[in-house]
Amino acid sequence: MNLFHFIDAFFSDNAHWHGYDGIPTRLAEHLGYTLEALGLAVLIGLPVGLVTGHYGRGGNALSLIATAWRALPTFGLLVLLTLLYGFGLVNVMVPLVVLAVPPILVTTYEAMRSVDPSPVDAARGMGMSEAGVLFQVELPAALPLVLSGIRSGAIQIVSTATIAAYVGLGGLGRFIIDGLYQRDYEKVVGGATLVAGMALTTLAVFWAAGRVAVSPGVRRSG
Repeated sequence: MNLFHFIDAFFSDNAHWHGYDGIPTRLAEHLGYTLEALGLAVLIGLPVGLVTGHYGRGGNALSLIATAWRALPTFGLLVLLTLLYGFGLVNVMVPLVVLAVPPILVTTYEAMRSVDPSPVDAARGMGMSEAGVLFQVELPAALPLVLSGIRSGAIQIVSTATIAAYVGLGGLGRFIIDGLYQRDYEKVVGGATLVAGMALTTLAVFWAAGRVAVSPGVRRSG
């Protein structure tokens, strides 16, 4: 039996489209974990990256923090938190947020530092406040790179949120974990295909967001 046979058998089985273990339910759970973790990561990484990039300070410290955070093993952190605090959604959110903050933080900082200083100096010369310079001049110009950092964090969360199944929660990881336990390789392949499809959909969403949010002039100059 080849890979495509497993995929066809999984998605053509009506039992996989209904109930608490159906594809719509597991997709909704996975999407919920992803949005929650991404929202927290953006709340942490984006403001710090914007402010430090605006003032041009703390770049070395950010690189050090990002390197240290990336070195933390996601699954190991999940197991440690579960042993310390028991089962729960927080144990899943912490590793996912730790995974997503570094690309958002570092890319935002680098995006702000890459903005052409000429319009920034001109804005300050016209008496614009620092907040005005940040949000009206620098951020619009840096937005493509900022979105790329958030996109990178989102892809990593989508791909890694399957760990929720290891601590008894839902999401697409349930198909993979349960399928391995049951030796049901249709379910394993189907779950992996859904995760890959969700990652590709995330890329498409951010591409569309960039087309809407980034001004045509910035896109052309990029």
